[in-house]
Amino acid sequence: METEKIIIGITHGDINGIGYEVILKTLADARMLETFIPVIYGSHKVAAYHRKNIDLQGFNLNVVNSLEEVNPKRVNIINCVDDDIKVDLGVSTADAGKAALAALERATEDLKSGALQALVTAPINKKNIQSPTFHFPGHTEYLEEKFGTGSPALMMLVNDVMRVAVVTGHIPVSKISTELTEKLIVEKLTVFNESLKKDFSIGRPRIAVLGLNPHAGDNGVIGNEEQTVIIPAMKKAGSQGIICVGPYPSDGFFGSGNFDKFDGVLAMYHDQGLIPFKTVSMDTGVNFTAGLPVIRTSPDHGTAYDIAGKNLASEESFRQALYLAYDVYQSRVNDAEIKANPLKTEQRTERGSRVE
Repeated sequence: METEKIIIGITHGDINGIGYEVILKTLADARMLETFIPVIYGSHKVAAYHRKNIDLQGFNLNVVNSLEEVNPKRVNIINCVDDDIKVDLGVSTADAGKAALAALERATEDLKSGALQALVTAPINKKNIQSPTFHFPGHTEYLEEKFGTGSPALMMLVNDVMRVAVVTGHIPVSKISTELTEKLIVEKLTVFNESLKKDFSIGRPRIAVLGLNPHAGDNGVIGNEEQTVIIPAMKKAGSQGIICVGPYPSDGFFGSGNFDKFDGVLAMYHDQGLIPFKTVSMDTGVNFTAGLPVIRTSPDHGTAYDIAGKNLASEESFRQALYLAYDVYQSRVNDAEIKANPLKTEQRTERGSRVE
């Protein structure tokens, strides 16, 4: 069956990092055009600079003014910044921050209008992008404000062997305990559960929940957040039909490979989930923002100033981010079809089973 060819927007991120390198390396593979139409939001001049710097020959971009002009058989780019922008490889600059924000804002407008079916964001520098219109610790919080439905967005890291989400994201470690509430954990479990169903086509997800303290508190000996906050939240979520198990001590959980037995893992804070995840798949993991009506993914690495311009960056994580954006879109289409006419879907499944 022929699948729909969708438009995926790509923001160029920080122009002094490895964003353009991984974008161009990925899209130079003509196979990437088979299932979606890529549109870079950035600068044709900056892209040409990076293309020359990594000696990527025979690969050209199609410059367009809007999505109405895209060529479905080409890699398209919409200029979002002035041509006089300066690239300073490996350095954080105010101009790079402005360029990253300009691309993000333009892509967000097209995403909001429905002209884009998904968005993949290259890494930004969270400091130089700060402005009166971007006062967030990252893409997740920015998009939550733009597209939020009342429930919190959820940072989810995805690879071939695990899906890890976090209750608290980009906040200081000193604030984790006070920010961690029963209400917030229930909300995150709810979003996680729904995303696993809708975005990953998992019928009855099983979610492992990690404790906050070493040894998950050892029954209150090393902290009591497990007894007073996490376990009550899990019981409440369970009463709503969410299958959640734990809380597990995070070191033993990941060390023993228990993550293999679950569809998702909910960590209490950023590094608790991301350190083991990136240890397993630094070059292939994807950051997915769950809980939004729009689809956004990104590679799970940063600007990597230390290797910018040296043609050393692996594009695999960015490639997987594009694939995941497309897969989530297809999962949502299928989910909507099932909910719109469950009887028709059931009949089709039964017919298919008899044929097999």
